Amino acid sequence: MKFKRLKIVEQIIIISLIGVLVPSVISWFIINNVSQHSLRNELGYSAQIIAKIIENNINSILNADNHRLDEIIISVKHIPSEYQQNLYLKDLAINSEVFKNFEIIRPSEQKDFDTEKRITYNSETEQLWITEKIHDDKYLKAEINTKLIKDNIFSNIQDEKNRRVYIVDKSGKLIFSHNYDEQDFQKNIKQLPVNLVNNIITRFETIKNQPRVYLKMDDIGLIIIVNTTKELTQSTINKARLKILAAFLIAAAVTLFLTLLYSYYLYFNIRQLFKGIIAVSRGNYKKQITPLTNIFTPREILFLSEEFNSMINEINASYKKLKEKNKELKLLDSFRSNLVDTVSHELRTPLTSIRGYTSRLLRTDIEIDEETKHKSLLIIKQQSERLSRMIEDLLVIPDIEGAKLNINLERVNLLNIIENSIYSVKNIEERVIENNITNDFPDILADKDRLEQIIINLLSNANKYAYPDTPIKIEAKHDEEKATIKVINQSDYIEKHILNTLFDKFIRIDDKTTRTTRGTGLGLYIVKGLTEAMHGSVHLKSTTDNIFCVKIVIPLYKEGNNEQ
Repeated sequence: MKFKRLKIVEQIIIISLIGVLVPSVISWFIINNVSQHSLRNELGYSAQIIAKIIENNINSILNADNHRLDEIIISVKHIPSEYQQNLYLKDLAINSEVFKNFEIIRPSEQKDFDTEKRITYNSETEQLWITEKIHDDKYLKAEINTKLIKDNIFSNIQDEKNRRVYIVDKSGKLIFSHNYDEQDFQKNIKQLPVNLVNNIITRFETIKNQPRVYLKMDDIGLIIIVNTTKELTQSTINKARLKILAAFLIAAAVTLFLTLLYSYYLYFNIRQLFKGIIAVSRGNYKKQITPLTNIFTPREILFLSEEFNSMINEINASYKKLKEKNKELKLLDSFRSNLVDTVSHELRTPLTSIRGYTSRLLRTDIEIDEETKHKSLLIIKQQSERLSRMIEDLLVIPDIEGAKLNINLERVNLLNIIENSIYSVKNIEERVIENNITNDFPDILADKDRLEQIIINLLSNANKYAYPDTPIKIEAKHDEEKATIKVINQSDYIEKHILNTLFDKFIRIDDKTTRTTRGTGLGLYIVKGLTEAMHGSVHLKSTTDNIFCVKIVIPLYKEGNNEQ
């Protein structure tokens, strides 16, 4: 179904409706998320504070008890008779609100007595004991009034009626509690982590909005658990009501933003139309209008833009054609200049050599020995072959550009082509060429003469730019469909942006003023054109360790392949 562009009036009506709906939806989303987030953080933080308060109360009570016990121990040490000591302790227990009973213990007489355990709790008798050392083999064991301690521990949180606090020993046995609930207590004990962190208030939250914390007091062997009840969570929600105002403010801001955004797009598109009209009035017929096309773009604006651009396109059509023709003429002129420059520079050298050695052989005033004649004729032959290859390269360019190459695809033995090409190139300069292609390499589907021209060009190119006294390697591998031929030499690293231009015509790494190697700059251009004409591809690679590689991919010959 085709999208129908709305008119300005229709869009304004829709924007007005969105201005009501969007703030409502956004407000609900923000209220829901902000309320839960703030509630969860607030309840978790308050649970941590309660755990810290209880920890401080326990430490305060135990420290106070320690001072009293220290005073009692000093007094006991000054009473010579153990009988009198027991009477003194019994009298203290009767008159003390903190301590209910005292015992003098000798570890040597009680096998199960642990001298390292300062606080012990018996869950069956609900007795809490503190043990202090009198001397090497005598300890004072004092029973603490648990009711008094409980009142003091929870004195600061009596108003927290919806909080449940449990203080248990290491085995999970309940010692003290605040707002105890059996079912809730068992659930907390089961869900308590197995490996507890010592002396750090830690959250273990299984219900999203009901955070719980625990504090393991490792030195006295107690665990404080502070639970957040469902009732407390619900009562705290009201604290987030104030954030509703912020949500509505955000909704209002969104409405204002949408209105301004729509006005901006409308203004931008109308301004584009005005700029186009002004440009045409001043004789600029290339000015195109590009409106912002989105849901804010009215149908009228698009209609005007399309009509204006259509008019400009008709006026500008002839100008574009003329520009393209001029571009073609410039390319032809550049090609002609490069061709003249290349021919005048590159063909002069072999012609000079041929003329010089021919004149030498024709001289009658001197006697030339057979060895000198042979060397002279060999050089004339080499330079003639070089001249022939350059002419052949120049003649094949129009065929490549016009896609008029005469390609005769046939079954070709790659090893024979490589050996013939090596023989042709090796006459130019003495250099080691390593041919790593085996006799059992499968035949390929290619034009024999064109493929030999490709290999000769690659070997000539490698011979020009390779470091002195370094070999040129020829490698090949194949899969079920294609053969990959690599010509590898050692040369200077070529950066990627330069490497990508080497397939263009007349491109050389060294320019006219610094030219150190011979050549037309057409080798890789011809290699690429001939390879692609044989349904293959060519790739270049240069590495920072000074390895340059040309990779040719050619189809393998298979029974049933079309030969041309």
